[in-house]
Amino acid sequence: MCQMTVLLEKDGQEELVAEQASLLEAVENGVRIDTLFEAPRVVEGVLVARIDFLAGKVILRGKP
Repeated sequence: MCQMTVLLEKDGQEELVAEQASLLEAVENGVRIDTLFEAPRVVEGVLVARIDFLAGKVILRGKP
């Protein structure tokens, strides 16, 4: 299994949103994140900016 770390890019900094994310889903108002040990959650007002598979990171950014 390969889980990802989800980060929110804000003001040039990366803020941790979730660790061990097993599923990301684009939803109407943002991104839904499922993890192994927590309930699913929706981060509103963001979109996926980039995915770094080698580093195991998903970077979210606020919608313009």
